[in-house]
Amino acid sequence: MLKGAEKFTIPPHLHASVPLEMLGQTRDSARLLVLNRFTGETDHSRFAQLGDFLSEGDVLVLNNSRTIPAVLKGRQGGNEVEVRLSRKIKEGEWDGLVLNRQLATEVIHFNGDLQAVVVGSGSENPLVRFRFNKKGTDFYNFLYKEAEPVRYEYVKASWPLESYQNVYSSVPGSVEMASAGRAFTWRLLRSLESQGVKLAFIQLHAGLSYYGDDQWPSPKNHPEEFCLPKETVQLIKEAKRNGNRVIAAGTTVVRALETAVTQGGDSQAMRGLTHLHVSKETPLQVADGLLTGFHEPEASHLDMLGAFIDEEVLLRTYKEALEKEYLWHEFGDINLIL
Repeated sequence: MLKGAEKFTIPPHLHASVPLEMLGQTRDSARLLVLNRFTGETDHSRFAQLGDFLSEGDVLVLNNSRTIPAVLKGRQGGNEVEVRLSRKIKEGEWDGLVLNRQLATEVIHFNGDLQAVVVGSGSENPLVRFRFNKKGTDFYNFLYKEAEPVRYEYVKASWPLESYQNVYSSVPGSVEMASAGRAFTWRLLRSLESQGVKLAFIQLHAGLSYYGDDQWPSPKNHPEEFCLPKETVQLIKEAKRNGNRVIAAGTTVVRALETAVTQGGDSQAMRGLTHLHVSKETPLQVADGLLTGFHEPEASHLDMLGAFIDEEVLLRTYKEALEKEYLWHEFGDINLIL
């Protein structure tokens, strides 16, 4: 936990629980709090005005991972259970959680003919390793037919999977939405391109961000699959040569960008797993700015923000966000650190 973060709490009415489009608004009508990394000054705007804070030649890096429905309801030993997938290990094997019940020797039966058995421990407690009797397309077809998106307790209603997708997401694999990009619309993306902002993509399949019962993932024990393509590397190198900025849309993007650098600090195309935990001790080599949501005190995402800005300034900004009633979580408002 970031030092001092325990001093703030989020009032219940600031836990965003309804997608803006369900309220008759556009996604980019979310509020935007802009924070200067060096002066600590803040501006208050709307996400639709993001272009006011970016310049021609800046590179905006987006995570194109698409959210899969990752919550399965089944029965084990005659009792109802809920399985939450977290990370694909290989075909037919996943790390995840069993809620309500877990009998190591009992098969979990889901609707239709899908079955799973627990074959061991996951990458960290309380994750376990599942082996399913379906693989590949058959498994994903079952998920899209029978499973539901991950939904935490502050979201009271069951929203469709599309509510948990970014408009530009294309490659299925994340069990939770890379939510920093949720406020983008195609209109806004086209507008940014027209003013000379370069759009680039990485792919990082995000795992569960919360295990329940006040248990949070440890990034070092929570590897995530990522890909940084050569086209994005070329755009990043061009921006650095020309003195422009690289803006990461989300903590997942930062994790990928800062993993795929050489000892000399150059970005390189890479595909693999990242165990990187970005914190105030991490020297940022690629990302100059960050678009992100507002994070709870216990989340490791908040540690990452400490790599961008002094802790006292960050906590002061969060206090200001609470006073001005910015909304938290995936359906909430956005913080731009530049």
